Amino acid sequence: MVKPKTEEEIALMRENGILVSKTLAEVGKLVAPGVTTLELNRVAETFIRDHGAIPSFLGYEGFPAALCISVNDVVVHGFPSDYVLKEGDIVSVDCGTYYKGYNGDSAYTFPVGEVDAETRKLLDVTKDSLYRGIQAAVAGNRIGDIGHAVQSYAESFGFSVVRELEGHGIGKKMHENPGVPNYGRKGNGPQLVDGMTICIEPMINAGSKSVYLAKNGWAVHTADHKKSAHYELTVVVRKGQAEQLSTFDFIENNVKF
Repeated sequence: MVKPKTEEEIALMRENGILVSKTLAEVGKLVAPGVTTLELNRVAETFIRDHGAIPSFLGYEGFPAALCISVNDVVVHGFPSDYVLKEGDIVSVDCGTYYKGYNGDSAYTFPVGEVDAETRKLLDVTKDSLYRGIQAAVAGNRIGDIGHAVQSYAESFGFSVVRELEGHGIGKKMHENPGVPNYGRKGNGPQLVDGMTICIEPMINAGSKSVYLAKNGWAVHTADHKKSAHYELTVVVRKGQAEQLSTFDFIENNVKF
């Protein structure tokens, strides 16, 4: 049984949602050819700590960084490194904060310089599929309605949905019930209840849906090494229309692509 959050809890989670959103915008300003992913991580950790919060990914089950930074064929959970971003790359940046006893979580996939038309289409479709999922996140619907909305939209463009990874509930813990798959059937799964807080995060591949886990036990790669995109927002299930706790507005109003 998933316990809905109180309005006081949601207010604290909204503060986290705004902070992760602003952190991603700070990172996005730096995304360019010639920048290392370690530098992106450093800027994010500094920004989070300067605002009185803790980067919740750092040390989570042994994860070694403040950000998950996943380039090109890495779906999620990539380590920041000395890798130098190149023109035409895409880089998924996943950020978490812990502030006032609650968590925030959001992710955005940035193009590095100019990307080709098919890559741009992958980014646009993945982000749009997230918003389709959010539209389905209303009280009375079921988890399968979210997954179906994401899957049907992404697959209509010839892209594929990763099965091994999913969105999740969020609150005092980074990962809570219920799991939120990006595929499914309408009317299936746990029922969505007003006040439930979840992260919806489509992970969409340009090629096959098949993935494999890297030797480091964290990074998930596409099996065919084609690119993968990842977008994530935290939302509150409401009656009629979900409420976003994190937002891409700070990125898209301040970062030039």
